[in-house]
Amino acid sequence: MIALYNTKTLKVEEFKPIKDGHVSMYVCGPTVYNYAHIGNARPMIVFDVLKRLFEAEGYKVLYVSNFTDVDDKIINKALEEGVSETEIAERYIEAYQAVRTQ
Repeated sequence: MIALYNTKTLKVEEFKPIKDGHVSMYVCGPTVYNYAHIGNARPMIVFDVLKRLFEAEGYKVLYVSNFTDVDDKIINKALEEGVSETEIAERYIEAYQAVRTQ
């Protein structure tokens, strides 16, 4: 049995998947206005450990992570450098993926 803290009910509760034997996880990834930092690592580690726990318990896991587009941070960085928001986002997505695949 897996028990998790439910922030809605403020209680530790038994985990019960919506679909038996399957877990879908959609988690926020880094905000791509600068290089990844230690604050980006915490959620990656926590959600990776949770995914592995579900798998160890026999669940089939669909894990999806995005790149967060906090507009004001990306816009401000683009204005500071005199480039487009797309260029900023693509630069730091590429850098993040390069480190992640090492």
